[in-house]
Amino acid sequence: MSPDVPHGHEHEHQAIPSDVALRVKALESLLVEKGLVERPALDALIDSYEHKIGPRNGARVVARAWADPAYKQRLLTDANAAIAELGYGGQQGEHMVVVENTRQVHNLVVCTLCSCYPWPVLGLPPVWYKSAPYRSRSVIDPRGVLREFGLDLPQETEVRVWDSTAELRYLVLPERPEGAERLNEEQLAALVTRDAMIGVAKVSPTQKDASA
Repeated sequence: MSPDVPHGHEHEHQAIPSDVALRVKALESLLVEKGLVERPALDALIDSYEHKIGPRNGARVVARAWADPAYKQRLLTDANAAIAELGYGGQQGEHMVVVENTRQVHNLVVCTLCSCYPWPVLGLPPVWYKSAPYRSRSVIDPRGVLREFGLDLPQETEVRVWDSTAELRYLVLPERPEGAERLNEEQLAALVTRDAMIGVAKVSPTQKDASA
């Protein structure tokens, strides 16, 4: 990514926390100090969103859709009900729409007004998703943004940009990668990344991207 749209790998190597990170830590400390939140409860909540309610939930939804055509149809028709079948749902994910990537169409999700995001299936939003450059440029120049993420689509592929809101959140159903035909559902889920479910990446048949 260029400096205009920060990418997760660059943030991993920063030695000094960002202003936002420092403010969050200060708020956490203040809440604990005043007895409004207990540290173990706060740690449990953060761990839950990072490791349990994180992108692995969405990856399981995608893998089920790849493995089960009937489930895929239900997911595209009524995402809320289909996602609930796997036990996922709740606040920040009450109203979901799933859009499918194909060879002809590639979908990209953004929230232009703030950073609305489907927490129950993707966990906490990445820093770049909340950045002003990503939110504005994804609408103005989506192909340019995708190239900066390393995704250069053929010119004949249509790019559709979906603007999430507080009332409606989108999840991309990526294309199933070639070469993954013999993988079971669990193995398929291990391939699916958060970035692919936002639409800034495709799913590789061999390696999962662990970007933050």
